[in-house]
Amino acid sequence: QLQLVESGGGLVQPGGSLRLSCLASGFTTGYYSIAWFRQAPGKEREGVSYISRTGRIGYADSVKGRFTISRDNAKIAVYLQMNSLNPEAPAVYYCAATTDWGSLRVGEYDYWGQGTQVTVSA
Repeated sequence: QLQLVESGGGLVQPGGSLRLSCLASGFTTGYYSIAWFRQAPGKEREGVSYISRTGRIGYADSVKGRFTISRDNAKIAVYLQMNSLNPEAPAVYYCAATTDWGSLRVGEYDYWGQGTQVTVSA
């Protein structure tokens, strides 16, 4: 059974950093494209970053230069390093997987984790 488990969320001050982890079980992430999404209360889920099964990487314009996605050598985890975090509404960050090429489109992804809460506030 394919499962994704996110961790690493929490409360951080503006300008701070967090590293989110997405641990996979039931498959190795190297065969899948993995993405990070976030959703604030009352808003649509939006794509943050993805790493395709071929290693291609993409970011939302709003996080370029601040966030970095990576995959470990054993290809059982994907990470999102978030730096220079901006104060904004709390959001739940989700990781998701697809056998497709990888993008920031929600509809492309078949498998989702339960999410981890990120709050940026002073």
